[in-house]
Amino acid sequence: MNYFDISYTALGGLGLFFLGLKFLSEGLQSSSKEAIQSILATLTKNRVMAVLAGFGITAFVQSSSISTVMTVSLVNAGLLELKQAIGVILGANIGTTVTGWILSVKVGKYGLLLIGLGIYPMMAGKTNGANALGKTLVALGLIFTGLEFMSGAFAPLREDPNFISWLHLFDAQSLPSLLACVAIGCLLTVIIQSSSAMLGITITLASTGVIDFNTAVALIIGENVGTTITAQLAAIGANTSAVRTARAHAIFNILGAVIFVTMFPYYVSFIEWMVAGEADLVAADGGHPNIAWHIAIAHTMFNVLNVLLWIPLIDYLVKFVIWLVPHRGEKEVHKLKYLGNRATMAPEIALQQADLEMDNMIEITREMFNITRDYTQSEQHDKAIYDRINHLEDITDNIEEEMINFITTVLTDSVTQGQSARAYALIRMADEFESIADSLQSFSIYRARLYKQKESISAEAWADLTEFYNEVDTFVGRVAAARRKRADSTRITGLLEEGKRLNKLANTMRDRHLERLKAGTCMSIPAQTYSDMFVSLRHIKNHAVNILETYSN
Repeated sequence: MNYFDISYTALGGLGLFFLGLKFLSEGLQSSSKEAIQSILATLTKNRVMAVLAGFGITAFVQSSSISTVMTVSLVNAGLLELKQAIGVILGANIGTTVTGWILSVKVGKYGLLLIGLGIYPMMAGKTNGANALGKTLVALGLIFTGLEFMSGAFAPLREDPNFISWLHLFDAQSLPSLLACVAIGCLLTVIIQSSSAMLGITITLASTGVIDFNTAVALIIGENVGTTITAQLAAIGANTSAVRTARAHAIFNILGAVIFVTMFPYYVSFIEWMVAGEADLVAADGGHPNIAWHIAIAHTMFNVLNVLLWIPLIDYLVKFVIWLVPHRGEKEVHKLKYLGNRATMAPEIALQQADLEMDNMIEITREMFNITRDYTQSEQHDKAIYDRINHLEDITDNIEEEMINFITTVLTDSVTQGQSARAYALIRMADEFESIADSLQSFSIYRARLYKQKESISAEAWADLTEFYNEVDTFVGRVAAARRKRADSTRITGLLEEGKRLNKLANTMRDRHLERLKAGTCMSIPAQTYSDMFVSLRHIKNHAVNILETYSN
């Protein structure tokens, strides 16, 4: 028995399998951008829709870890309530079982064919759809080829006396060995950070006859516990709600595991009853031809039954985790922090999160318009409002920095041309909105100068300034609305024309200001302040026009 050959062949097969999972996730995401967007839009409706959303997103990204990290991030941002987040994670548990069905398909010998069929459209396809289809075919080919290599590596172990004698300690025939199998499944999933990869290893070991069905089911239970570690890591440093979400994920998976361990013999018999053919049937080549389907169904039923158990109990789970993780008393800032390993986050989901972050930034900017108007129209300096303006501007600075760092990291991954264009558009958009916030802060600073010096500008000047402020505010609002509605070229052209109209209006008001200076109706210091405030508004208008240029992506 050459253990070195077995080791490097199994590791090489696992590497191909991992690469295939990564390509599969990216290919599905690239071809389903709109579907993911619509799924995200349903997250806050009700618990059932949240479960379906979690299932849908995980089916597309082929990773419950990505879905749970995204969910923790959304809760940390204040964009998702705890109850809905728990529903999403419940759905993600079901969504991740799709991988088992893919792995149970017996087409391993066609892996190289799938790679050959997919490589040309993946590398040379002229459309995103062709690239995505090619990448998906290559991904499936790599997955099946990796499984074939692992299967070939593991097959000799079923005849190795030393390995068989050691394996009897983990045959799930007694409670200690059952718990040992669950612990091994959990530990290995924590180490490799992928329940899908562990499921692939389990199916391969079982199909080659190295382990029996009982052991495979026990490993599956442990894998479902081990996958919760990702959310726990994502919650480090997060706000209280995000930590509660991560704890809820661990609680219902651990309790589900306890329940299924308690009724383990009955659950195995139930799966045997559901699926035709004996799970541990041995073929002439020594393999177990029926066991892959049994494992896929066992994996699915574990998660489906666990979710059905918890859906009516979500309210109680929410109350329990609130008690378990008390509020820390700190003031929590509702904005995304992009928790977890940015380098491994799926590109499409990362860009969707960046879109949500942009929505947050726009809302903050819109709030700044309202409170800046309140501040400048007040009869005297209001320190609370003034400090609020400065605080919001600081937040936009932080968001822009986070956005740039986050998206830059995403761009180091394998992204499509369309994803790259959207990423750069988001970076530019973040810069422009941050500049708008800067200009609003400057506008309030110039107004504070008049308060301090107890000066004022003429009624006519205030009328022009107020009119132009409202016009710019409305224009920025329409630009932001055009982004949410995915405006077409006609709408964008109309907004660009509106920007030109504002230019003409600004020129007219500038001429009126010069006439007031000549007539002596404006003092020099207030006149300079008026000019500075007016320039700030023109800068805001220009930044809004620049934002329109990013909408083609």
